[in-house]
Amino acid sequence: MNNLHSFPLIGKLIGWSKPYLTTLLLAIPLIMHASIVEADEIRPAYLELTQLDNTSFKITWKLPRKETRVLKLSPEFPDNCTKLERIHRVHTASADISHWSIQCDGGLADKTVSIPELANTTTDILIRVQHLNGATQMARLTPVNTSFVIESAAESSNAEVIKVYTLLGIEHILLGFDHLLFVFALLLIIKDRRRLIGAITAFTLAHSITLALASLGIASIALPPVEAVIALSILFLAVEIIHGQKGKVGIAERSPWMVAFIFGLLHGFGFAGALAEIGLPQNAIPLALLFFNVGVELGQLAFVAAVLIAGGISLRWVNLGWISPHSRSQALTLMAYGIGGLSAFWVIERTVSFWA
Repeated sequence: MNNLHSFPLIGKLIGWSKPYLTTLLLAIPLIMHASIVEADEIRPAYLELTQLDNTSFKITWKLPRKETRVLKLSPEFPDNCTKLERIHRVHTASADISHWSIQCDGGLADKTVSIPELANTTTDILIRVQHLNGATQMARLTPVNTSFVIESAAESSNAEVIKVYTLLGIEHILLGFDHLLFVFALLLIIKDRRRLIGAITAFTLAHSITLALASLGIASIALPPVEAVIALSILFLAVEIIHGQKGKVGIAERSPWMVAFIFGLLHGFGFAGALAEIGLPQNAIPLALLFFNVGVELGQLAFVAAVLIAGGISLRWVNLGWISPHSRSQALTLMAYGIGGLSAFWVIERTVSFWA
């Protein structure tokens, strides 16, 4: 029996033969491991400054948390600013949120706000300044860009919103190991180009629908159960891969678009949960939502392209005869059980977390 019957699509797309995939399949878990280790830290923090009058601002500072772990970051304001009240802190399952007010003699126009500790992390910080006249300024700080200058009350451009939220969408999907693992498992099951296009389109459409509905407050569902079912969706695909090796045609192989659409609805709620932690600019909600989703799609396509390009490069290894049929069969078995084992662990971990 040919144990790699689920691979032909990938080979057809870039013209390599089946044996090559052993190297790719063995390499991907090692590459992805970095995402697992750093995923908690990479979730972006959020700083909002709302102008109350010519010199006063309300501050909202949101730091992502995982269980008891919270990043040690704090914003530093110019010397002309003083705190007006005690900091009010709220602790949630996903973030520590602080509120306070400051007074800045002469205002904050052309002044610099910085977060020096950001240089020692791998996370980003989304900044939003709401001016008294309703104008909004947005910025994105990174470990190599830890400060920004508050501009005068000019309306933020659409280009700024597009740039910030597209990058956030790309980062979220590329650092979302569970979402990428779901897509990768689909690639191992689907056999032809038409079905691949249909499945990816269905997955995109589905998570776009629920991302929009949840972000706009039209539909809501608790995030912890969603994350558990997302892990369950990956486990389901792992079982389908193993059944395929044994010659059993499962529903994921017969109707990949339907499986991708159904589980894509759940993945969309997961994306919405991440976006809720970041926040949307009140003056440009549709635009920010659209381009966050565009960023997610660009990141997803980049991941698929990277898999295919890596396959083309490794084709030379196949032609040199460095990979045997037995080793490639073992590689698929390893990948199927690896995906299943990891996703089963996630199911248990996430289920326990929301029942605790």
